[in-house]
Amino acid sequence: MRSVDHRVEEILDRIRQRGGRVTAPRRLIVAAMLRADEHLTAERLAAIVQEEHPEVHLSTVYRCLETLAELGVVTHVHLGHGPAVYHLAAHDHTHAVCESCGQVTEVPDDLLEEVRARLAAATGFTLDGRHFALVGQCRRCTAA
Repeated sequence: MRSVDHRVEEILDRIRQRGGRVTAPRRLIVAAMLRADEHLTAERLAAIVQEEHPEVHLSTVYRCLETLAELGVVTHVHLGHGPAVYHLAAHDHTHAVCESCGQVTEVPDDLLEEVRARLAAATGFTLDGRHFALVGQCRRCTAA
């Protein structure tokens, strides 16, 4: 498996290719996102970065996330009531979040293809199911 440092450099190269600048805060944010095993709020991401780099302010993290999203490197999603969470845009997927326990499941984006097609045929509306989560109950909570 590739090291986190190697993956950071690949993402930074993608930023450069898309006309973005590589700054120290952007490097730190990308590295923190790669090391995280979850989707992060901007506040949580700032706290992680600030553990080793207290000079990186929350406002800087927000600006970096906005720019990284414009460059197609980061996406955000609303998982329910609360702040948006961010993740690297490695592959298109939809999120399903359990209303009971909060478990987040990444679902392949093509799972909604039939819904997209039917909605477009019936109304002309083009669905982007990645910005908001599908809400329901996970298998464990349904069984309980």
